[in-house]
Amino acid sequence: MTGRFVLLLAAAAYETDPEGPGVDAGLVLRAATAAGLGADALDAAERAGLRRGPDGRLRLPDRRDLYEAVPPARRRAAHRLLAAAAAGERPRPATLLHRALALPCPDAAAGDELAACAREPGCASHGERAAVLAHAAALAVDPGVRADRLVAAADQARRAGRPRRARELLDRAAESAAPGPVRGRAALVHGLLALRDGPVADARESLLLAARLCAQDPRGPGPALDARLAAAEASWALGDAPAYLEAVGVPGTPGGPHRVPAASDDPGREVHDVHDVRDVRDYRLGMSAALGDRFGAGRAALARVVERAAGEGRPDALLRAGAAALVGGDVDAACRLGSRALAAARAHDAGPEPPRALELLAYAELRSGRHARARAHAEEGLRCAHDTGQRNVLAHLHAVLALVASLDCAADTVARHARAAQDVAARHGLAQAATLAEWALARADLARGRAPEAASRLGPLVRPGPGRGHFAVRLLAVPDFVEAVVLAGEPGAARTAVTEFTAWAERGHDPQAPAQLARCQALSATGDPAGADARYAEALARHDRAGGDYERARTAALYGKWLRRSRRPARARALLRDALVAFERCGATVWAAQTAAELRATGEAPGQAEPPGRLAELTPQQLRIARCVAEGDTNREVARRLSVSPRTVDHHLRNVFAQLGVRSRTELARLVDRAERATAPS
Repeated sequence: MTGRFVLLLAAAAYETDPEGPGVDAGLVLRAATAAGLGADALDAAERAGLRRGPDGRLRLPDRRDLYEAVPPARRRAAHRLLAAAAAGERPRPATLLHRALALPCPDAAAGDELAACAREPGCASHGERAAVLAHAAALAVDPGVRADRLVAAADQARRAGRPRRARELLDRAAESAAPGPVRGRAALVHGLLALRDGPVADARESLLLAARLCAQDPRGPGPALDARLAAAEASWALGDAPAYLEAVGVPGTPGGPHRVPAASDDPGREVHDVHDVRDVRDYRLGMSAALGDRFGAGRAALARVVERAAGEGRPDALLRAGAAALVGGDVDAACRLGSRALAAARAHDAGPEPPRALELLAYAELRSGRHARARAHAEEGLRCAHDTGQRNVLAHLHAVLALVASLDCAADTVARHARAAQDVAARHGLAQAATLAEWALARADLARGRAPEAASRLGPLVRPGPGRGHFAVRLLAVPDFVEAVVLAGEPGAARTAVTEFTAWAERGHDPQAPAQLARCQALSATGDPAGADARYAEALARHDRAGGDYERARTAALYGKWLRRSRRPARARALLRDALVAFERCGATVWAAQTAAELRATGEAPGQAEPPGRLAELTPQQLRIARCVAEGDTNREVARRLSVSPRTVDHHLRNVFAQLGVRSRTELARLVDRAERATAPS
């Protein structure tokens, strides 16, 4: 019998957080000792089915059946013992919970005390708050108070990464009559859950309803504003730009310093911070202007959001600033903010936020050309999103992994990730994930020389209009579309896309866009060799200013291919070598294989792609300058050839001399000549 009673104590202890990591063995042992049981009672309980984990916590698989099979009076006795045992270490949540569970009937005063406890710093985790509020609801006499506490408990369970528990609590809340603002907060939680795992059109409607019902919430404008921002996010996922602009709205000027509560705040936390008001206002203003016709004003507002995030520590605010950085074209800032959001989410025990932070990080790293990092973040995000039941986030992460795989993996790997993204996207209306996945399949085709297939996939994505590509993604895919249709022999099909991309690049959405535009113009300049040559050179110069190995290598490979077909194999080889080295450096092995084949077509063995001897120590730009000098070009001629300034050439050339240990242009020419002849095909 002693073992069975200890099992009951363990099952009763689980009631404070039924989905928690287990029960403190010390608490159960102190309660058992207070009941007059010896230290061997725990051993007897372990023989009867109690399990002790590696962390020293107790687990009981059938705790619910065991707990409910015991008469209520005996359960209450167990809770009284646990309350006394918990009093010494944690006088607030655990003690109050067990005291409440020891009561024979609802008690409004005990419920009020528990609800107040949920607002105290000692109630550390969201899961613990959910349990406290759920029990406070059970003690409430007034149906409206009960519903309010159940909705608050559901929100805490959502934040703890327990969507199933959150939905159960919302179902219980719906059984009680509740005023409009409480129903509004319930709709907000429903919408947020559906936004991460459900049809996003349904999520948007629930969130818009929440915004209306919460408009007169006595707690302030926070819930209504959270609902509007989340409805805008749902519209973004749907690819509905007008609905996004309508949901995000254009904020008015606040009447004075007051705070807009953020979605990750503790319940009841009273803080007045004018910076929150400014950030949310600037975010709404910036997004609505940037996606409309006032990009300059929008970009300035988004830059203010990013700048003020320097001292921010809340995950939701950092994620918002990261999104602002991406739309404003500051990809590096988006990466930094994503890293900080991830650290903050983990520190705040914010269950749903780490996968979202990893999604932002993966996408930002992909945009910056750091594909290995993008893959690492996306793979970690998959694990976190799976554990917290966020299938919509899973779909976006699979789409990012498909894009990364299109650079260095077999076609079936790309297809597997794309299919995983598209399956969820089709059911839940995720236009952005579907567009990214289709783009990945097209890039895989393009990398393997299947230009017509790539053009067929990309055509519907890049054309404007409803039911086509996502409004925030389709222009990113235009450079691939232009390359595909030109290589497929249909350059005329690119004309409209290039015109639209020109306007988009001028806005500064993407630091790589100006170079990509020059590349598109070079590809489209069929019948104008001089114009194509100038545009390719301009594209390379712009890549050098923007940085990024992958995009520069794409341009260099296309330029080299064009030069070879123009019967200029020497210049083609130099560019193709550079492209091959860059592709290998950034892990784009599929593109590297295509470039190596093109290099062989110039008469050079594949092994020559890596600069020989000490030349391998030079950067790609230094190597280009060294080869031009070896061919007899002056600094001004090198500058014109590479579209850089003579001062830049002089700076790089001094570094080349120092790094290779040569003292003259003649010595450099000899060194380059010896290295090239040493690896020339026999």
